[in-house]
Amino acid sequence: MASLANFPSTLVAPMLNRRRFLLTSAAATAAAPTLALARQPHPPDHVPPAIAALTSRRAEATPITLAEREQRLDRALALMHHNRIDAIVIATGTSLNYFTGLRWGQSERFFAWTLPVKGTPFIVCPVFEEGRVRERMDAKPATLPSASTTRVYTWNEDEDPYNLLANALKESGIATGKIGIEERTQFVFADGIAHASPALTATSATPITFGCRSIKTPAELALMQLANDITLSVYKAAYESAQPGMTNRKFSQLIDAAYSRCGVTGDASCQVGEYSALPHGSLQPQVIRKGEIILIDDGCTVEGYQSDISRTFVLGDATSPKLDKARKVFDIVHKAQSAALAAAHPGVQCQAIDAAARNVITAAGYGPDYKHFTHRVGHGIGMDGHEWPYLVRGNTTPLAPGMCFSDEPGVYITGEFGVRLEDDWHVTEDGGKMFTPQSPSLEHPFLTA
Repeated sequence: MASLANFPSTLVAPMLNRRRFLLTSAAATAAAPTLALARQPHPPDHVPPAIAALTSRRAEATPITLAEREQRLDRALALMHHNRIDAIVIATGTSLNYFTGLRWGQSERFFAWTLPVKGTPFIVCPVFEEGRVRERMDAKPATLPSASTTRVYTWNEDEDPYNLLANALKESGIATGKIGIEERTQFVFADGIAHASPALTATSATPITFGCRSIKTPAELALMQLANDITLSVYKAAYESAQPGMTNRKFSQLIDAAYSRCGVTGDASCQVGEYSALPHGSLQPQVIRKGEIILIDDGCTVEGYQSDISRTFVLGDATSPKLDKARKVFDIVHKAQSAALAAAHPGVQCQAIDAAARNVITAAGYGPDYKHFTHRVGHGIGMDGHEWPYLVRGNTTPLAPGMCFSDEPGVYITGEFGVRLEDDWHVTEDGGKMFTPQSPSLEHPFLTA
């Protein structure tokens, strides 16, 4: 496995959902929709036929099995031996769900699942949470590997949970050594763990969590395929339902209604005209008009696995002279997306995929470097919308079969428009394979039978 020194430290931070970021970072802006509205969008007054035709697809999703989670623990233990890490500590979040099937909300009280390199896993939690923990441990169907042998250590409000963790590790035979802390653990927990015992050294658990989560199994790929299929069908139904004069917020509500019809949770931003030149959009109210660029982005979640798709299109005639520039940019971005996928083969460094797309855009006159293509070409995707590894300059991590990414080149011209095309793909023994077909054109953003 590649050294983590190949990963820029700025890429370790968790990525916020785009709409959540916009809403929370500018909550005081009068034009912004409130967070409550974003979480509970008002459904459209009338459900258009294309959306009404969608049906639930939840029955198509096969949950991850206990046997697969047990294999994940075996893989984690092998990586821990390889990296000389004596235990990993995971305090809530996606990695906890990945290894255990447990979903536990973050709070100020320390809760953690720990996997020691020897002995059995254990949980540290507040004493009043023990009943809730055991309820989940005993749930059917079972999701927690080694549930029958997993120990639960509890602490009262006036006790130090980090000392309890250190003592639990001693009971597992780990009095000295390195303790891997999951990268998204909040500082107060990581700091407490680091100072719990002078004989234990805190280090990053990313070689373990990344080493496991970055390679998707056939079961994971099937869930991601379904998530991508649903997103594309939802986008197509919303596109067919869009009307000139509709606000961008109304369009996003169509997306919400469509996902509900499909039985999954998802959302999408919608940016119009000059606001499409902002890669993560604007809070300004916008109105859809014929012949004007529209950019939609994001995805859904199926059994914990995510999609992330962008489409750029216009309503009505896209052949007018005023759209000549936009059509040319669309073609450039389309070629860049194809070049990125074509460059993908096992063993190729992550940075080479970014370079392949960036070279196309630069050669077409929209360089140099990040001038108009202002972000990396892609990110890992799986249970998190953005996760290891990242397709960016400087990342020398080699591609391996089972890795999944977005492929999302873009050209953004401030004050005019932006074009981004994004599809998710995975690495196979023969190269890169898209989950969804590329968008053909501005006027026809979805393939038709």
